[in-house]
This record gives sequence, structure tokens and C-alpha cells, in this order.
Amino acid sequence: MLLVLLLGVPSPTDIRTAIDGAGLAAPLVFVALYALLTVFLVPAAPASLAAGALFGVAAGTALVAVGATLGATGAFLVARRLGRPEVERIVGRRSVRVDRWLERNGFLVMLYARLVPIVPFNVLNYVAGASALSVRDYVLATSVGILPGAFAYVALGGSLDEPGSPQFLIAVGLVLVLAVAGPLVGRRLGPAGDSDS
Repeated sequence: MLLVLLLGVPSPTDIRTAIDGAGLAAPLVFVALYALLTVFLVPAAPASLAAGALFGVAAGTALVAVGATLGATGAFLVARRLGRPEVERIVGRRSVRVDRWLERNGFLVMLYARLVPIVPFNVLNYVAGASALSVRDYVLATSVGILPGAFAYVALGGSLDEPGSPQFLIAVGLVLVLAVAGPLVGRRLGPAGDSDS
């Protein structure tokens, strides 16, 4: 905020000129920053919107997918290193059944959790790292499961300068579906989960 107040906000044309002039460094820096934001639990929606505005829908979606997968994997590995031993110490043998279930079904569980975002993306990275989910299943499911959300936010960012265009309306619709789907599914599963326990 201080930098914005002191230096002002560059115009979209200035930003695009800087991105074009940076060549290959621009997407690499973007991916690195996106990954760091993910590890540090910073909400990624503004960066995803920026990807669409700066790089276009196709390239922006690819960059967000790579940055989010790298950041999510980094957070997972931090939790695996720091959190897993503590979880095992506290829960003890009670976690064995859950661990076995995750070892068998980990890819599908994580894919579902990514496609239907009941748990916030950044929180799920750390929760999954503290579980017995394999790194392979986690990375594969994350890289596939984040594509619809990445596309929706990037497409919205890429069409913000054309509100009312078909791309803008479709992107808004996708973002709304993603925002509403998680809580609705969570409510439906909540009572069932309570009755099973």
C-alpha cells in the first residue's frame, strides 16, 4: 500500500509493456511469486485474475496451474516435515485406518477435494501434508483438480476490461459455480458425516 501511495499505480499499458520487455523472465517470476504466496497462505484469487490480464487466458491458466501446484507441493512438504510426526504422536494408532484409506484412495480423495473446494485451497495443502497421503497422489490430483478454478479466475481477469462480453459472463458464471458448490456440498455431507460418527 505504501509503494502504491508513493509511486502510484502503473497503467495497464505500462504493465503490459514491462511484461513484454521482460521476455521469459516475466512468466518465471510470476510462477515463483504465485508459489510463494501459496506457501505463505496468501489468497491466490487476485494473482489468478492478474494472470489473465497480463498473460491472456491460455498462458495465464498454464502459469497459474504451475505456480499453484508448485506452491501447494511446497506447503504439503513443509507440513509433512513439521506436522506429520506431531499428528502421529497425538493421534497414535487411531490414525492407522485413515492412513490406510488415504493410501488406497488418496488420488480420488484429493481430486474431489480440489474440484469441490469445501476446504480452502491453502489450508488443504497443510492438512494433506500432515496426513499419510502420498506425494505422488497429492501432486497429480492437485495439478488436475485445480484446472477448472484456475481457468475460471484467469478468464475473469482476462476479460475485466470487457464487462458484458461472453467471455466475461461465462467466467463470472464459472467463479460463482465454484464459490457456491463447495459450501453446498459441505452442507450435504455435514449431516451424513455427523450421523456416521
